[in-house]
Amino acid sequence: MAFIDISAVSKIFGNTRILENINLDIEHGQFVVFVGPSGCGKSTLLRMISGLEDVSAGTISIENEVVNDVEPALRGVAMVFQSYALYPHMTTFQNVSFGLRMAHKTAEFIAARVQQATGILQLDKLLERKPGQLSGGQKQRVAIGRAIVREPRVFLFDEPLSNLDAELRVQMRAELMDLHRRLGTTMIYVTHDQVEAMTLADKMVVMSGGRIQQAGAPLVLYDDPDNQFVAGFVGSPKMNFLPATLVGADATGVRLTGIGGGGNAVLPIVGITVAAGPVTIGIRPEHLRLVTEGATSPECLVLEGRVAIVEELGAESFVHLDLPDSTRVTLRAGRDAGRIGHTARVALDLERALLFAADGLRLRGRGLVQQ
Repeated sequence: MAFIDISAVSKIFGNTRILENINLDIEHGQFVVFVGPSGCGKSTLLRMISGLEDVSAGTISIENEVVNDVEPALRGVAMVFQSYALYPHMTTFQNVSFGLRMAHKTAEFIAARVQQATGILQLDKLLERKPGQLSGGQKQRVAIGRAIVREPRVFLFDEPLSNLDAELRVQMRAELMDLHRRLGTTMIYVTHDQVEAMTLADKMVVMSGGRIQQAGAPLVLYDDPDNQFVAGFVGSPKMNFLPATLVGADATGVRLTGIGGGGNAVLPIVGITVAAGPVTIGIRPEHLRLVTEGATSPECLVLEGRVAIVEELGAESFVHLDLPDSTRVTLRAGRDAGRIGHTARVALDLERALLFAADGLRLRGRGLVQQ
């Protein structure tokens, strides 16, 4: 059995169903990230694991113990909040040691635990400062230190970096990864930032509409999404989606028409069992490239569009093209790759394209080229 087992869990507030039939296994020592848009239920699920929210249906187990009716303080979990939740009149030492002091631990025990935690977090020179004398990143370290001294079975993080500026978020992500490596404790982390999720997670859980859309290693979800929502949510810039019409299939692949306002192509996917009709092609920005007039390739579909936006990032740029059917596609390119308003030709690598049915589910088939 998994270290944490979430089985058929649902949550209902009044007549509103927030979570529906959540099933998830979390192994000991994993760094698991719940990610999804606001309102998808990820924070509610975290709070149910912590015991701050009741379970409407199903069970949550930690180390083979069903904890549905176990008080939060007795579950062996420690939670780090977005707002830090520090006592403003207490020093760093007092904030970090608060839980231990409330548990009536000895002074020697408290001092040893605080010294260990603050040493890991590089707070040992800030023990006498109060929250008003600390930066945002230092406050978050104090909140994490307060969790570490309890030596919990599970760390729970509810969007802990969302109040920090961009540069500090990157720094704190690296520090959290290092902390996980050093402690080896199971960590569950909630964020709406998919870049944050991909960089931190051993296992990434994408949620939408109160359901788990897909769970797995970040690069597996990036390369092999189960549906159009996951494909579009994971990755920055997001995957391009082009409407098309499926007109048939044979041993060479799936025949499509009307791509980007008129393009025809054969995707090298065989064994598709779906009726002719509307479908969607999904392709990552790195699998598109600008080409010169007259360039052709059997593995590529070449479309023409108008350059709408160019984002210059230094060594590379993101070029946004509007195709004849008003579909906008984004591709990675070098510097000075395009000029706004000019016409450009873009080649789509068909061997890296994905196919989605009208309901958003992935059409895989047999013999799909490995992503």
